[in-house]
Parts: sequence; C-alpha cells; structure tokens
Amino acid sequence: MRPRIIPAVLMTLLVAARLVAADATKPNLVIFLSDDHSLLDSAVYGAKDVKTPNMQRLASAGLTFDRAFVASPSCAPSRGALLTGLVPARNGAEPNHSRPREELKKLPAYMHDLGYEVVAFGKVSHYQHTSTYGFDHWANDRYHEDVAVGNAIKWLRERKAGKPLCLFVGTNWPHVPWPKDPEGYDGAKVLVPPMHVDTTRTRDARARYYAAIRIMDTELGQVFDAANEVLGSNTFFLHTSDHGAQWPFGKWNCYDAGIRTPMIAVWPGKIRAGTRTSAMVSWVDILPTLVDVAGGRPPRDIDGRSYMPVLRGQKSEHRDRIFTTHSGDGRMNIYPIRSVRTTDWKYIRNLHPEFYYSTHVDLTQSEDAGAYFGSWVEAAKTNRAAAAIVHRYHERPGEELYDLRTDPLELKNLAAEPKHAARLAAMRADVDRWMKETGDTGRVYSEPRLLSDPKRADPPPAPKKKK
Repeated sequence: MRPRIIPAVLMTLLVAARLVAADATKPNLVIFLSDDHSLLDSAVYGAKDVKTPNMQRLASAGLTFDRAFVASPSCAPSRGALLTGLVPARNGAEPNHSRPREELKKLPAYMHDLGYEVVAFGKVSHYQHTSTYGFDHWANDRYHEDVAVGNAIKWLRERKAGKPLCLFVGTNWPHVPWPKDPEGYDGAKVLVPPMHVDTTRTRDARARYYAAIRIMDTELGQVFDAANEVLGSNTFFLHTSDHGAQWPFGKWNCYDAGIRTPMIAVWPGKIRAGTRTSAMVSWVDILPTLVDVAGGRPPRDIDGRSYMPVLRGQKSEHRDRIFTTHSGDGRMNIYPIRSVRTTDWKYIRNLHPEFYYSTHVDLTQSEDAGAYFGSWVEAAKTNRAAAAIVHRYHERPGEELYDLRTDPLELKNLAAEPKHAARLAAMRADVDRWMKETGDTGRVYSEPRLLSDPKRADPPPAPKKKK
C-alpha cells in the first residue's frame, strides 16, 4: 500500500494547531512599572502614613521582595538595564536620558524568540526611547502621558487572543509634578524622614507626593484586575519601580532610598500567596527571569541571572551583593557614584568628592521639583541639625560605609573608624574589581560643578530657542 501523502495545506494547519496548543500553555506576562517610588513609602513595606491597598492586594496574592534593587538610581540607566539585562557600563546607557547601544539584543527580541507578542504602554523605557527597543506595539511614552494606563487596559480588552502576551505598562506616577491637591493627606500628620529637614513646606510637598502614590496604586489595581479578567489565571504579574523618589538622598543617590525598590510577583499556582523573601535581586535579573517564566533558557552572556527558584520557593537567596552605579543627569547632576551592598553593609564611593552635589531639587526650586528645599536652606541659618543635612546633601566624602543592621537609614558614616578598616578595604576592592570587570571607567559626562566655584549653586542657563 502506498503511503498516504498529507496535502501541504493540511500539514501547515496541523503545525499551526500544535503551535497554538503549545502557546496555550505559556503564561502571559504583565509587568507594571511605577516611576520614582521609594520602597519605604508603601504600607506593604511598613509605612504608617501612606496607604497602598492595591500593593497590599498583590502582596496577599503573591511574593514580596524585601531586598530588590535597581541597577542605577535614575530613569534611563535603570530602564536600560532592565531591558538589556546588562549593567549601564556594559549597555552604554550610563547618564540619564541616554539609551543602550543599538546593536544589543533587548528584551522584546528574547520574548519574540519564544513566540510572544511584546507590547509597551507608558514609561517603560525612558521618554521617547520605546521605538528603539523592538516592541510589537507601543504608545504614550512622552513625559507624563497619563492616559497610558487607561489606553493599555482598553487595548488589552479589545485585543484578539493569539500569541501569548508580554505586556509592559508604565505609569508616570509618583514622578513629579505631584498633584497640587494632596487629596486627603494632611501635611501636619505625615512622617518626615530623619534625613530631611522638617518644615511646613516639606510636609506639604510630602502630602502631595503621597497623593501621587495613591494615583499609582489605583492604576496598579486597575491593570491587575484587567489582566486577571482578560488573560486568566495563567498570568505572571510583576510590579516594581525604577528607583526611589525625587527627594534629597533618594533618586540620583546610591543610598537605599534611591536604589532599593518595591517588587511583588503574582503567579497563581506557581508562587505561594502571601509570602515574603529576603533574597537580594537586581533589576538586571528581571530579563532572564521573564525568559525563564516564559519557558525559555535564560541567556548566559548578560549580567542578570534568573531568580525563578526564589519565585517558586525553592531558594531563599539569590545574590550575596548588589552593585549600583550613578553617573549624572545633564547639568543638573554631575556626580558619579558607585556602591556595593551586602545584606548588612553598604559601601559608597563618591568618585569626585571635590564636586558639588546638586539636582533638580535644589537648582530649580519649582513647585514641580523641590520648592521646599529653600525652606531647608533658610532653616539651616539658625538650626544646626538642618545645617548638617544641607551640608551633607551638597558636600560628600570620598567613601561612605554603613552598618545597615543598626543604621538602616544610612545616617552614620563609619568609613573613618579604625575598627572597620578591614571591611572598608574589602568592599573598596569589591567595587574596584566590579568596575574593571564591567569596563566602568568612571567617566564624567558633563562639566562638573566644583565646591571651589562660587557660582556652583547657580541653575544652568536656559536652552537657546531655535530660530
């Protein structure tokens, strides 16, 4: 008997059917990114004066990371590291507003290899960089395009099922400008961190920041609910933030207020609900973890490593140390910093302590950035504690060392104490080695402001208008 020949068209349909069946077993992935949100400003992480009920819903449904860190405490380098799995010195996006090298393989390409549709709404990469990453569809990546979350949900509800989906949704909240209305938060009742100067203007600004967190948390809940409704239970949902908030010693700094980030993962049936982990993970680990969740083999030629065993409850540790890097933000912030953090200790190297530390907070004094800082300077004229805080903000030593067990807010620098000399030397060597391994030259990307310059506190000149 002659073998039966299956027509080419039928064979194509059979192959397609097998692919659809295989894809049906792949989880959908939804990643919700908040913008400038400090970990400690969340009820999930112990905040007593700000409410984050939707973060709590996620925490109750999944795994909360107590020691998650970004690769860099400013927007573009942090997001570039997320989308390449490479630290800033290796991907090319070191100063803020820069982007990774064009030839690098980026997250959408890895997911395409696994058969996924990859989509981004809102601030996922840095502003107006999204088109360079290879997403199948993207929208609303301009500064505070606050329609992004609503548009993402609308698109998701109208999408016709096909390929498995990897959806990134980036809110601009709680990035400045914060709402003018504190929406129920009373500045007189907020808690002012001890590294800040307690003034009426600080309290009013903090209440507005909390109002911005409320918007973020509401949008998080909306995306979480839409994902569950449309995509079903086989959905991996991850929430995290690109770095700390735009407060002194937060964003643009390697203190924990700048680099330690919220991270909560939900995956019904795969991740145990209502659990926490102290495993240390970095944002460069997200790319290989998503590849792992999607059923692929995580790449080995990047800096990130999958933390799937932590998600599945198989391991309680991931990294023994976290390295972070900051270069600068145009003429507003020219202050390269490197750091290494273990579970209990933090070492910070300020590459140029002769530079004057500044940011948008003190240089603009606008209602959208840091109008309260003027009240700090005024208080410093008569208050020694305020003067010490303002001085610490602008002038920093070459090295800083903190015992996080007794000093989690990093207020007492131990670098000059003889009894810690051996630890200081070891952590100094760690940073030396890491910089050499990653090709980090400590480059200064803009003309610095020097402590010796009497005009160091002047704002940069306004850009010339094009004729």
